[in-house]
Amino acid sequence: MKSLNPTLKISIKELTIKRFQQWLEVNAVAVLVVILSIISIVSFVHYYHNGLAIAYNDARSHLDIGRRVVEGLNPGLAQLGSVWLPLTHLLMGLTIWNDFMWHSGLAGAIQSMAAFVATGVLVYLFLKEIGTGLFARFAGVAVFVLNLNVLYLQSTAMTELMLLVTMTAGSYFLLKWFKTEKLYFVVLSTFFIMLSTLVRYDGWFLFFFATCLVFFQLWRKKGFSNATGMAVLFCTLGGFGIFFWLLWNWLIFGDPMYFAFGPYSAHAQQSQLNAAGVLPTKFSWYQSIRIYWYALAYDSGAFTLILGMIGSVVLWLNRKIDSKIRIASLVLLAPWIFNIIALYFGHSVLYIQGLSGDTWFNVRYGIMMMPSLAIFIGYLISHAKKLRWVIFGLFLFVAFFQFSSADSATIDDATVGSSQKNVTEVSGWLRENTANVKGFILISVASHDSVIFSSGLPMKKFIHEGAGTYYDAAISDPIHWARWIVVRSYSNDDSTWRLLKDNADFQKGYELVDHYPFADIYKIKDEYVAGLITDPILDPKVKK
Repeated sequence: MKSLNPTLKISIKELTIKRFQQWLEVNAVAVLVVILSIISIVSFVHYYHNGLAIAYNDARSHLDIGRRVVEGLNPGLAQLGSVWLPLTHLLMGLTIWNDFMWHSGLAGAIQSMAAFVATGVLVYLFLKEIGTGLFARFAGVAVFVLNLNVLYLQSTAMTELMLLVTMTAGSYFLLKWFKTEKLYFVVLSTFFIMLSTLVRYDGWFLFFFATCLVFFQLWRKKGFSNATGMAVLFCTLGGFGIFFWLLWNWLIFGDPMYFAFGPYSAHAQQSQLNAAGVLPTKFSWYQSIRIYWYALAYDSGAFTLILGMIGSVVLWLNRKIDSKIRIASLVLLAPWIFNIIALYFGHSVLYIQGLSGDTWFNVRYGIMMMPSLAIFIGYLISHAKKLRWVIFGLFLFVAFFQFSSADSATIDDATVGSSQKNVTEVSGWLRENTANVKGFILISVASHDSVIFSSGLPMKKFIHEGAGTYYDAAISDPIHWARWIVVRSYSNDDSTWRLLKDNADFQKGYELVDHYPFADIYKIKDEYVAGLITDPILDPKVKK
């Protein structure tokens, strides 16, 4: 039997490749969803079994907030509090009633995992909209996905991935509106930007920045009146989340700006750091840019950051691309601008070990630019036709060594930086000595949420600031309500200690049973046990 003509063999091979490319073009989103879902699940299982899924102190606090909404002495929406924005905690309510979902961290991680998958798809779609080829789109997705810090954070109950997906979706549909001017895409953009304003305050800046871009684009094309009308529409739809949060703080706490200037706000915390002289970025553009640059380099990788910068310059200087696409893509810089401004004005704090302080703190903020860097690198690969395989190959080479060395700044931040808090001793004492004994534990969630979470005890066993009447009663009359008291002795930052330290009943009725680095445990003396109330009998919403 004669062999096929070599020319015919090449033709069949080319036809097969072409058909596969056509199939992949049509089914790319479905393929990405499947692949990214598998990667997401494997990553969570890995970090869960390593005990890292709930390593962040903030992750435990987020989970406790969600749990207090559905369980405790005073459950309800008021437990959402005033500082952290509510969307992620509300979503937790779907599953956090289950003890495994709560204590494994999966109630929070599951939304981070879904956000991870969706963000990868949005990177692909964004690159498609700016005219890149199929290979460049998948390469861009790979840049986002093959990042150890992204994979770790998507396995936790932190809020970063939810912010990334809402911001990236808002930016994608804004680009679609710039290209088509269809009102439908404006509505979608404002919807996702509105959601981002309910995840983190970075979304508030994105809302402002996107509004300015919309106004500028219409002003240059259709004049001031048209630009003003669209900006009003954009603000009305996109600003609902901000309006809701101001209203919430006013109704619950009596001050619409309570989240910004209240005792538990970032402003209050940063004021203490500034007074102690450990806020080096405040009113220093140089330090703000420098420290955030290092956060970007640690979170994305120095090589990835450099490639992304080159890709952004290539995109914005390419005159062959319609100016409206270049203007719309400026929205990708919003996280970078916001973080530098926040550091400059002292509304944010970020420590890089060896550079600003002798520890890690909030280094994860650098992850906010990862979708943008992935898009910029995808565009660079598309534009550098002869060097595309060299660039992508070098990226894979660097990524391999990052994974092989398990080099992750966010894991360091969670396990050895200021974001970690080893409360195993105090929480272990509570678990061993109180689980099978009736009585309440008086504690401050603002100071000791990680203790509550790590103890494994039911939320209804704790009397805290959100417990309403129970907390008021326990502070004024502790020997009738609190069998145990957990406080950071002699620290007025602990609200329970501050309110209780001069109470005569506390001074005479309790003994210190254990002292730990992050908290002390007091137990009621035996002679007062008979007068204890050990069952919930009050209406937590009715003041005494």
